[in-house]
Amino acid sequence: MRARGGRVAPPRRHEAENAPVGEFDLLARLRERLSPPAGQLLLGAGDDAAISVPEGATATSVDALVDGVHFRREWTPPAAIGHKALAAALSDLAAMGAAPGEAYVVLGVPPDLDEDGCLELLGGAERVARETGTQLAGGDVTRSPVLWVSVTVVGHERGPERLVTRAGAGPGDLLVLSGELGGAAAGLLLLEEPALPADLENAVAGALRRRQLEPWPRLAEGRELARSARAMIDISDGLAADAAHLAAASGVRLEIDAAALPVAEGVATVAAAAGRDPLELAAAGGEDYELLAALPAGSPAAEGFTIVGTVAEGEGAEVRLPGGRSLAAPGFDQLR
Repeated sequence: MRARGGRVAPPRRHEAENAPVGEFDLLARLRERLSPPAGQLLLGAGDDAAISVPEGATATSVDALVDGVHFRREWTPPAAIGHKALAAALSDLAAMGAAPGEAYVVLGVPPDLDEDGCLELLGGAERVARETGTQLAGGDVTRSPVLWVSVTVVGHERGPERLVTRAGAGPGDLLVLSGELGGAAAGLLLLEEPALPADLENAVAGALRRRQLEPWPRLAEGRELARSARAMIDISDGLAADAAHLAAASGVRLEIDAAALPVAEGVATVAAAAGRDPLELAAAGGEDYELLAALPAGSPAAEGFTIVGTVAEGEGAEVRLPGGRSLAAPGFDQLR
């Protein structure tokens, strides 16, 4: 992380705080927390730019989280915000089948977030970086009216042919899914409505909330699927919406059986309490960060994953619900 001279004034002190948040002091404290450069990273935070020497192909993705849009500070601790920011960005690398390399974090600091809060936020990102083998290589801070975090991640592979895009699915392919769906959407309902009369054990309710607050990127699953997958995408905006993205990129039609979807424990109970259909919640709710992949029929790579549908000629994506209905779910739109 570095300071940009003359461009950004230090965040001002909030009236309720005892000490101001200074840009340069904060950057110095943040840099102290980062691990020394390793692997393909030769120079990390502290200079005008990081230096890496990658081998083969790289995959780069940028993601951002904004208070009031992607999280709410009243129920999200700073560490969880940092965790989610990096995990969501790394999920894009998982969908490409890339190994995580470097991450760069830009933090917009509001007046009511002090240095300790900033360090707690970085600590959440640090934990994800440490457990996924990601190098936090630098970033920036700026004053902002609301808290936001932008993360750029770089992944690596030996060659571009080993990275999977959304564009390779063909008729006859199987659609497989990692993990379970609906947990993040149900967790959000519990956070938004604490009095929701869901008859859940505390452990189950806690797991659903964590699925919303602290998702995990399926990096190992992405590497495994990439050996055979023809196309792949992560489920961030909802299965129905992301399946449509994959279908459009591949020029095919995706047919998904909602009854085959693996639904997380407790989702049905929360959905019933909220007057929602659990299958619709699982298929339309976002932020599960599971992977949807198209594999050749009969591929042994399908073992260990759930087959949820097939690829056909045509266009669009259809999620077929029991009784013959189809789900029409646009998913999460950042600008609506």
